[in-house]
Amino acid sequence: MKHYLHIDDIDSMSSWLSLAAECKKEPFKYKKLGEGKVLGLLFFNNSLRTRLSTQKAAYHLGMHCMTMNFGNEGWALEFEDGTIMDQGKAEHIREAAQVVSQYCDVLGVRAFASLTEKEQDEAEMVLNGFRKYASIPILNMESATGHPLQALADLITISEHTKKKNPKVVLSWAPHPRALPHAVANSFIGIMRQNPQFDFSITHPPGYELNPEIVKDVPVSYDQNSALKDADFVYVKNWSAYKPYGEVLNNDPHWMITQDKLGEASFMHCLPVRRNVIVEDSVLDGDNSLVIQQANNRTYAAQVALLKILESL
Repeated sequence: MKHYLHIDDIDSMSSWLSLAAECKKEPFKYKKLGEGKVLGLLFFNNSLRTRLSTQKAAYHLGMHCMTMNFGNEGWALEFEDGTIMDQGKAEHIREAAQVVSQYCDVLGVRAFASLTEKEQDEAEMVLNGFRKYASIPILNMESATGHPLQALADLITISEHTKKKNPKVVLSWAPHPRALPHAVANSFIGIMRQNPQFDFSITHPPGYELNPEIVKDVPVSYDQNSALKDADFVYVKNWSAYKPYGEVLNNDPHWMITQDKLGEASFMHCLPVRRNVIVEDSVLDGDNSLVIQQANNRTYAAQVALLKILESL
């Protein structure tokens, strides 16, 4: 596998899940595969789980990590071709990507959506800029429209905790004080669609429809209580509107997840989470919460993706 940019880069869900379980049981089994290799991690946005879990995954594989945060380190990069660079951006992606390729063997990139320019966000200018001009494999650590590492960790978590062959999984919107990207929801929908054994659906208020090219034929309900009935897993995430792009249309507090709504289902969230806005304390701290397990599985999702990339070097 040359890159891990999208969940479509997973060639076999079952084999990746088996490999994740193997890495979880014996984290250093494939350490020699990455010895002498350098993983560069470029963060254009803040991170806790992604940074630490990916670094730990690299450690398990014998790799050395170099990390740069572009919020306060490095030059501001220009991604558009033909631009007259007489303003604030000091370096072009053409040179930066080629330079980094000389220092690293694999490059992880994390950059959020602007939520102001839909066409630019969907063009994935940062991620695709590095893919185009770098000569080394690229690992998507979250981009404007997708978070394939989180989706893989979510699939690992559900697979570990399901008691049914065909569990009911519901993705539910919840309120948030800020406009948030669609990346986590997009990738989770995608990985659920690739696993048809799940009885998967989405619930959100009117106006929060996601990209129809991603949702496709997945059932969508505007009635949260009805959608959550008899669910086995409830994945909760806020996202801003797709049309009009990036806007917060309402923050209806009635969409917060409560224990009454959750029932006996397992609660999932990618973190960080706003307590008593997205979800009430009793759910997050309860026995049915899987958020810590999800966070732990971020390490093994990254480890499997890196392992597959290393095998191709």
